[in-house]
Amino acid sequence: MKKLEEKLAHLERVTDDLSAVIARQDTEISLLTRRVQMLMEAEANRQKSEGEHIFGGEERPPHY
Repeated sequence: MKKLEEKLAHLERVTDDLSAVIARQDTEISLLTRRVQMLMEAEANRQKSEGEHIFGGEERPPHY
């Protein structure tokens, strides 16, 4: 009976440890998801604004 109680206590500790890891990973994944979304929006805005300027005539492009 004592062996079963020891195994149960060990399994409960492992389960609690794994639960803490999963909770931490969930928080980190949520943060990273928000950051990726912000980067995608910023890149989309950059590409949109980049395409608005059309060079014409004697105007030199910015890389000259």
